[in-house]
Amino acid sequence: MNEAASVIESFPCLLASDQSDGDMASVMGFSGFGKKARTFDLDAIFEQTRRTAIERSQQVLELARLLKPMGLSYILPNRKKEESSSGSTNSDADSDSELIGPPVPKQLTGQEDDEDLVGPPLPPGYRGSIADDEDDDDDDMEDDEDDNPVKKIPDTHEITLQHGTKTVSALALDPSGARLVTGGYDFDVRFWDFAGMDAALNSFRTIQPCECHQIRSLQYSITGDVILVVSGNAQAKVLDRDGFPVMECPKGDQYIVDMANTKGHTAMLNSGCWHPKIKDEFMTCSNDGTVRTWDLSSNKKHKMCFKPRSLQGKKVTPTCCTYSRDGKLVAAGCQDGTIQIWDRNLSVHTKFHCRQAHAPGTDTSCLTFSYDGTTLASRGGDDTLKTWDIRNFKKPLNVATGLSAFFSMTDCCFSPDDKLLVTGTSVKKDEGNGKLVFFDRASFQKVYEIDVTNAGVVRCLWHPKLNQIMVGTGNGLAKVYYDPVKSHRGAKLCVVKSKRKERQAETLTQDYIITPHALPMFREARQRSTKKQLEKDRLDPMKSHKPEPPVTGPGRGGRVAAHGGTLSSFIVKNIALDKTDDSNPRQAILRHAKEASENPYWVAPAYTKKHQPNRAMMSGTLLEGCDHRNPTNY
Repeated sequence: MNEAASVIESFPCLLASDQSDGDMASVMGFSGFGKKARTFDLDAIFEQTRRTAIERSQQVLELARLLKPMGLSYILPNRKKEESSSGSTNSDADSDSELIGPPVPKQLTGQEDDEDLVGPPLPPGYRGSIADDEDDDDDDMEDDEDDNPVKKIPDTHEITLQHGTKTVSALALDPSGARLVTGGYDFDVRFWDFAGMDAALNSFRTIQPCECHQIRSLQYSITGDVILVVSGNAQAKVLDRDGFPVMECPKGDQYIVDMANTKGHTAMLNSGCWHPKIKDEFMTCSNDGTVRTWDLSSNKKHKMCFKPRSLQGKKVTPTCCTYSRDGKLVAAGCQDGTIQIWDRNLSVHTKFHCRQAHAPGTDTSCLTFSYDGTTLASRGGDDTLKTWDIRNFKKPLNVATGLSAFFSMTDCCFSPDDKLLVTGTSVKKDEGNGKLVFFDRASFQKVYEIDVTNAGVVRCLWHPKLNQIMVGTGNGLAKVYYDPVKSHRGAKLCVVKSKRKERQAETLTQDYIITPHALPMFREARQRSTKKQLEKDRLDPMKSHKPEPPVTGPGRGGRVAAHGGTLSSFIVKNIALDKTDDSNPRQAILRHAKEASENPYWVAPAYTKKHQPNRAMMSGTLLEGCDHRNPTNY
């Protein structure tokens, strides 16, 4: 150690950790603030600084070379900290002390400063610890979960939302996952708010936007501010987040032959969806044989019209429709078993066409694109599930059979990581449970299934942000499957809340009816005897007053008779008098005969002789008007 100290002392410039004020003044050209600056040469200063740095570096390297054989290393001391406002300094904390003794083993260099080491250092050949082994095991398990997509299925917990008693035929979840909308065969659309619900799991709003038409499809727009409602009528509706109408598509003229020339659908709708990139555009398909796109800002006419055609060029009915993930393609599944895909901007000819995708005469209930946009999945009414590569659209990539589907809106969806494909199965009454079936996308093997309920599974939805699966069933239930660890928000927000207590005021008003005058303070005192009451009534001038008898004649004592004293009342009274004559009717008539004959005035003067016509003149006039040639005129 003495030898090392002597070596270090041979380099006096390294022992000084800071320069004095005089050296600073000689180098920088000034000695303090507030004084007149000296003139100096910048080039000379830079050159001197460069030479000093080179010299010190060479001395440090030489010192390190000399200390290396001794097993020591040299560390430059830090500059002293600036003095505080109080002027006190701590010499022990100004610089780091030099290392003394053998170097620290490499195993201990990675430990934290605040961790206390107990015992001798670990052997050089030993690596890791029990905690490290546990971390390695956790990493291996995470790697296994990443490789096995089945372990990512969130099915450990579930909640059940009671929509009604009839089939839940439509499901929609907004992009943020805050609200769920369900629609069914009972014409109702129910709104569920996960953040606002408690453990009672009640919807906060129920509406019937399409009156007596079944709800066939529901979907939120990409912004989540409006909802597309497709029902059994010919007019799709757009609602806001609270269920109030925003737009209704017009209805077309059913007597026009070319459906492209009418402004809207003329038959029942089958399906609809929003554009994945454009927030104001959506699409619908109908039994009138057309697929139409619409603009939310214009409700007078459709935007574009696509007309599916069979091999013979005849009209076919599209049963489902969808956009590609980039929104450039429009796909439709038809009743003749074909899948037809158009360019969104070219509605005349199809871009891809598969003639025998499913069995003819069955309803293709769902089409959906994978998240990477290369694979198309189709759910057919022939109890099959198929995947297609749109670049080679002649034959399917994979086929799964034996998946019964009794509903025309049974759908399928991809998992958020694109490794699984999910669909539901239908069952007859009391013949088993409807299942949610999971297929591996690559091998198309059934890797998992969930028994949902004793009815068919109609709708399924796997939200990518929440990592939760929503299922609509044939008995009016909407189930939500989630995992407390793998899922986020959604159903986890409402299951932790307790049910709200009923308000006491509401309970009282339902059981009792309280009237103010029934209270004791307003109730009249009950009389114990009638004698006292009669004495009180005798003293009351109103109760003891004798009623006046009815007035007869013209009236007296200032009182008017029943008919009054006016002329009109007198006339009415006399008209109403009964003046019946019980004498002989013949005598009643003849009593005026003598007066009428002596003094005729009304009728008799009209029939006197001087007023009678001349019969000779009358006969001549008649003869002049007759035609002698035609005896029938006589």
